[in-house]
Amino acid sequence: MSDVIRFTNGYLALPDGQCVRADLYISTSTGQIISGQSSFFTSNLSPSRTIDLDGNILSPGLIDVQINGAYGIDFSELELDAEDGGEGKYIAGLEEVARRLVETGTTSFVPTIITQKEELYSKLLRLLRPRSPTNAAHILGYHAEGPFLHPARRGAHSETLLMTAESEPPIATFDRVYGRDGLDQEGVKIITLAPDVRGVMGCVEELTRRGVTVSIGHSDASLEVANEAMNKGARMITHLFNAMPPIHHRDPGVIGLLGGPTQRPYFGIIVDGLHSHPNTVRIAYAACKEGCVLVTDAQSPMDPNLPDGVHDWREGIQFRKEGYKVLIEGTTTLAGSCCPLYECVSNLSKFASIPIAEALLAATLRPAQLLGGEIAKRKGQLREGFDADLCVVDWQGKVRSTWVGAKEVWRDGKIGQGDYLGDKPQPRKVNGNGLVNGH
Repeated sequence: MSDVIRFTNGYLALPDGQCVRADLYISTSTGQIISGQSSFFTSNLSPSRTIDLDGNILSPGLIDVQINGAYGIDFSELELDAEDGGEGKYIAGLEEVARRLVETGTTSFVPTIITQKEELYSKLLRLLRPRSPTNAAHILGYHAEGPFLHPARRGAHSETLLMTAESEPPIATFDRVYGRDGLDQEGVKIITLAPDVRGVMGCVEELTRRGVTVSIGHSDASLEVANEAMNKGARMITHLFNAMPPIHHRDPGVIGLLGGPTQRPYFGIIVDGLHSHPNTVRIAYAACKEGCVLVTDAQSPMDPNLPDGVHDWREGIQFRKEGYKVLIEGTTTLAGSCCPLYECVSNLSKFASIPIAEALLAATLRPAQLLGGEIAKRKGQLREGFDADLCVVDWQGKVRSTWVGAKEVWRDGKIGQGDYLGDKPQPRKVNGNGLVNGH
């Protein structure tokens, strides 16, 4: 029997931002996208299944490179007083989020931990090695946001836990905090840091050499300092516009990197309609669309079942949830978001006045390119040999079905079972004359 599944009667979201009406073939044996033509001539077998997309869009699965938690799980919390040091519960929570995230079209993500007590980092990072739970999104590695952040731009991070790198050499402080094993482990490693904090600039080049994606964030840096960090290997800005100086015409600061004449960074941006005004999103996208990477910066309250109101968060802290807005209770400080990634895609399409297929690039192709290495070679594009991590979305960007490794792991309840991804047919009403729909 053939191991091939064919998607038909829909549109493919391509790396150039266009949608084309075409078929796509995947292999359930390899979990990859394949050439339908070569597969047929090799095996002389027709596909075992044909999925009718009903005119919807087939996209690479979404990739979130900054997500702090969701569904009641906080990636920064580890119960050290538990018998196993909290590891079992932590992994269970991590995998639960991975299973639920496919509901949002997300097929890969990078768990993010915020500024912590120094002794927690090596324990947490070890638990954030790449893993692929069954019927769930891939966990690609870690994103450590802190503790080397500027106090004036700390946002929701605890000032008492922020650090400088004043050892000699400065990289020794990073080795101590994250652990040499944490800095050198396999998988995605992103560190958000402020290059204007003492000693940090001297670590950027070495971190890059060791495979870390260095991102500038929670920084008060001038454009000159930010440029120096890029020249040393930094290649991303963390949640653009947030936790950094506003742009100034004489010194545009970190944001000014988007106008660089020879090199420009990738930039994470939270397009939830709350963290950045639609006009600023449009300006950033127009300045450097090739670098735009949508992130949720989601927190544990990203859960459609959690009501609005005040909820306990971390020790001694409560948050207030108002729709997609998350605030530290008693303040106006934003503490991440509750907006799922597919909504960010839809918002980018509206705010930047671009087609949904182009907006999808900021959550598929671009994050894969940012992460580079094997991720860029396997994810984020509908190309032969790439992983068959896919999501089906309608023309407003709403997710209808999610596939991981060539297996459907979630579909919208409004869709019927079987191989048709259109809406369930509505029951026909019979009137008193025994006629259907008035006929």
